[in-house]
Order: sequence, then structure tokens, then C-alpha cells
Amino acid sequence: MNDLFGGRPQKGPANQSYSAADIEVLEGLEPVRRRPGMYIGGTDENALHHLAAEILDNSMDEAVAGHADRIEVTLEPGNRLTVRDNGRGIPVDPHPKFPKLSALEVILTTLHSGGKFSGKAYDTSGGLHGVGSSVVNALSERMEVEVARDRTLFTQAYERGKPVTKLKNAGPVQNRRGTTIRFTPDQEIFGKQLFSPARLYRLCRSKAYLYKGVEIRWSCDPELIRDETPAAATLHFPGGLSDFLAAAVENRATVVPAPWSGEVSFPDGQGRAEWAVTWLEQGDGFLSAYANTIPTPLGGTHEAGLRNALVKGLRAYGELKKEKRAGGVTAEDLFGGLAGMLSVFVRDPQFQGQTKDKLTSPEAAKLVEAGLRDHFDHWLTGDTRNADNLLAWAIERAEERQRRREQKDTPRKSATRRLRLPGKLADCSLENAAATELFLVEGDSAGGSAKQARDRQTQAVLPLRGKILNVASASADKLRGNQELKDLIEALGCGAGERFDMNRLRYGRVVIMTDADVDGAHIAALLMTFFYKELPELVRQGRVFLAQPPLYRLQSGAVSVYARDDADLERVRKRSFKPSQKVEVSRFKGLGEMPPMSLKETTMDPRKRTLLKVVLPPEERAQTAELLEALMGRKPELRFRFIQENAARLDAEAVDA
Repeated sequence: MNDLFGGRPQKGPANQSYSAADIEVLEGLEPVRRRPGMYIGGTDENALHHLAAEILDNSMDEAVAGHADRIEVTLEPGNRLTVRDNGRGIPVDPHPKFPKLSALEVILTTLHSGGKFSGKAYDTSGGLHGVGSSVVNALSERMEVEVARDRTLFTQAYERGKPVTKLKNAGPVQNRRGTTIRFTPDQEIFGKQLFSPARLYRLCRSKAYLYKGVEIRWSCDPELIRDETPAAATLHFPGGLSDFLAAAVENRATVVPAPWSGEVSFPDGQGRAEWAVTWLEQGDGFLSAYANTIPTPLGGTHEAGLRNALVKGLRAYGELKKEKRAGGVTAEDLFGGLAGMLSVFVRDPQFQGQTKDKLTSPEAAKLVEAGLRDHFDHWLTGDTRNADNLLAWAIERAEERQRRREQKDTPRKSATRRLRLPGKLADCSLENAAATELFLVEGDSAGGSAKQARDRQTQAVLPLRGKILNVASASADKLRGNQELKDLIEALGCGAGERFDMNRLRYGRVVIMTDADVDGAHIAALLMTFFYKELPELVRQGRVFLAQPPLYRLQSGAVSVYARDDADLERVRKRSFKPSQKVEVSRFKGLGEMPPMSLKETTMDPRKRTLLKVVLPPEERAQTAELLEALMGRKPELRFRFIQENAARLDAEAVDA
């Protein structure tokens, strides 16, 4: 600090200069290619599929505006995706501001251009041609566009955001209109990552559920499919969100026999909302919320409006029934087991960030609350038997929450009192939490190796004893009394459940590092269940990771390489050694057997390791909740049924003897 105020300035290299020539100006779409994370949140699998969502959202906007009723989505070999609609077609006439360019080229090569900003062409929209399409164009190895408009077909091609052909009049067309965009993501940006047919199919299905008036035709080359995803399907759901919820909940027991569902238009043409809500007798629920067909995994003001409508409505019903305990019901009680879908359409939606994960339009909360509250009141008073069951269920959850609250939680960290940390935690020294990592390892032996292998400045290590508690099937008392989980919560510093505070999280990443065998996978599954159930916000914000330690070491002379599993073993052997070489293969029984330098080199060093991020895409929330309940919950019959239904897909040779 003295160097800044009153001290002598530091001298740099003699040849270092800083002038106007050093100021770099990125033109066109170059900023997108330089910093893709600013526009699509990164370059991982989620970002790759965000490209598909952006193009599909544009076609959905045409449908919602009443100009299209059919969308075709096709995945082809070579990671090429085509989205076609029968809407109006992107304008191709010269742009008034850039008369030498067509409106199509302006839209696809200029950020923040498009027909959705003024509100004249679209009352409500989710995708923005100028943000979505131009970003996709910039990050595509090649994009081909066809526009059928005024009975004429126009075509143009782009590579990495730049036009490689002029706009071409391909001649007259009959019985065709709309926009077709075919693109291949750029491997320079995304590496060898490929579109997932299953994920794209679920995206198409969710869009079809969200708007009853559209038919989405999905097709995919059968050679690209590795699961039960259909190669072709026509997706059209007249029941809308009610159909969506029924498919998500399936056979799970609910508090009320039929969901509360409906539609409402906001006053003065400000938009509309559709919803379908029920409550589950057991297990965690989910709320999938959308704004102008855009999934909002981080929620937002529309969710706040629904929350207020439900809590205030149920409390008012409790007062009507003279049930004093109803006043203690909170949103946590009512939403913990809620399974619901909410879709709103609002004018000029405001989102948090370019990836639109959260709706921030302030008026949405009031519009949704006012629109849904009256419907909820009528639903409660119109079926008092089921309303009474719902009220009793919510009160029971409130009382259980209050019992848990009586237990002492971890004292808050303050300037005058140190946070109590577990004695076995080897903490890091860096104060910048965002740049640090907490490794969760199995047992003291692995903990010892990890503590020696870590970077003491940025990496902390917490050894856990054996298999932790399965929180999906444990009671609240067992959860409170489990020392391993108490140590973990104390180390994280952010609390859990209703006491969770993201701002108190002491680490930027939490890395689950278990042995590369079946037991290690089981412990990792238990830890992921804990984070999913008790600290879901860490998962939603991408803070939880899985380490990829090796199971084998292959050595020949001075050359040592590592393999993660049996399949990787053969690949590494062929890639790293000649057939004639004698290779010694060692199998690690656990992380504790690995020399600290090997553990650092293969698993902990950020420059060399591979981490898997634990993600929960919005369209998979319901499916994940159901799967976790079946595999980790209290009902063995659900596990038995899962085994029966999936045993045929298991390779018998892969089963341990």
C-alpha cells in the first residue's frame, strides 16, 4: 500500500510501453469467440446445448406469437443440428441502418440486433435473434440459413460468424414458409463434445408441453442414440403443463388426488400464466419454472409470485377453518414436497445474465401472485376435504421444521469469534474463498496421502470415516446426530437446510474424491445424495465436482501412465506402449496406497487433472428426483422394480463376480 501512496513507483521493463496502440478493439462477433463464457456461461456440455436452446427458442417465439404451429428438430452425424419452423421467416430486405446488408445478415453477425427489442413484432419473446442467433453463429464451425418468405427461398452460409456466401435467391417455393437454421458447433471452442440426443429430445418435449399450440417433430440418426431416446417422435400435448406434471410425477403418491392447475391472463395485456401443482406424500419435490418458454433453473420473480400466492392462500384457509397452527406454515413447508410446473409469458422479460437462468422482471411477482391467488382460494374452498388434507400435511411439516430448529446449529463466523472447524480438517491458507477447493476423501489413509499431495494455499482436505449416512432414507434425528455430516457442514461453513447461506460458503469448489472402485462409487453416491437433499443450491450453482483418480498404473522402464478403469486400461496400453513392450500393471486398492506425488499428478493438480461437474439440468429435475427416491429412498420395492426394469440393459460381463 505504501507503494501506492507516497512510495516510489515500481519500475517495469525498459522496453514496456502503454499507449493507444495497446488498446484492443474487438469488432463484430470476435468478443464472443474470445470470451464465450460471457455469453453462454462457459464451453462445457451445458454451454454446447445452450446453442440448441437459443435457436429453438427463436422458433418457439414465432409459435407463441401465433405465426407458426410446427417446428422440426433434426440431429445428424457430424454433430450437425437443424431447426426449422413454419413462421414468417427472418426478413431478408436491406436493413435501413446498413443498406448494403440484408436484415438476415445483420441479425446473424451483429450483437443486440433483432425484431424483439421494440415489442412491435413480438408481444412476448424468450430468445432474441440478435443475442441468441448471432452468438450461435459466432461459435459454429458452419451455419447454413434458409428463409422461405413471400413464396421465395433465400439461402446464405456462414463460418465462425462470418458470411462465406452472399444472400442468394434460390428461386420460388410453394407451400413453404419460415426459417431453417443448420449449424455445427465449433470444435475450436467446444472440443470434441457432442450433442446428446436424450438431452435434445427432452428439451423439445418440454417446449411442446409449454405451449399447447405447437407441434414439434423430433428426429435423430439412430446411430447416434445410446439409450431409449426415440429416433423420431411427434410432440404435441393439448393438456399443456397438466400433461407435463403427470408425466413427471407418474405413480408417486400425492397428498391430493388431482393437481391444482389452470391458466390466467394478466390485466392490460401484460401477459399470462399457466401452472400445474401437486404435493408429494414422501420425498423431495421440484418446481420447474419457465419464462416465455425459457427454463429458469435459478427461479426468479415469477416463482416468488407463486410462493406468495400459495402461502398466503393456505394461511387464509387455515384462518377460515379456525386452525391457529396454519399461521406457522412457511414457504419451505409448502414447497419442500411440492411438485409443480409454472410457465409465464411477460412483456420485455428481464433475465440475470446472458444464459437467462433467473427471471428478474419485478412486475412478474405481483402479476403472478395476483393472478394465481384468487384461483387458489377458489380451489381450496371448492374441495374442502382435499384442502384439509393439504393443510394438515403442511402443518405437520412446519412442526417438524420447528423441532429441527430447536437444535443448535453451527455458530456463525464473525470478526470476534472463530468458526469452529473439525479437528481432522486440513484447511487451506488463502482467504479468497472463490479460488479454493475442499476435497472430501474416504478415511484417514487417503486423507494422509491427499494432505501431502495438496496445494496448501488453495486446497483443503477433510477425511470422512467410511460410508456416510444415506440422508434420503434417514430420519431427521439421525441426520442431526451424524458426526461425519456435522463435520462436513461445519467445514463448509454455509449451514444446511433452512440455515443455508451461500455467502458463508468457505470454498469455491467441493470435490468428492473417493477410491476408483465400487465402494468408492457408493460413497460418492451417498455424498451426492447429501448435497442434492440438504445443499441443493451448491449443485445448482455448479460447485460440486467428482475427482477422477486412476485405478491402474502402467509402467515400462522410466515411463509411467495411469488408467481410470478397465476400459481405459486397454486404451492407455495401446496408446502409450508398443505391443512388444513389457508393461507392468499395478492396481491401486485405494487412494491411500497411491504415493502423494502420483495422487497430485493424476487427481489433484489443476493443470493435469480431470474433474466432473455435478449438474442438474432443469428439464431433468423431475426425473432425477424420482430416480433418487427409487435408488436411495426408504422403499425397497422401488429399488426392486428399478432392477427388474433395467436388468436387461446391464452387460453380464460387467457384473463383479
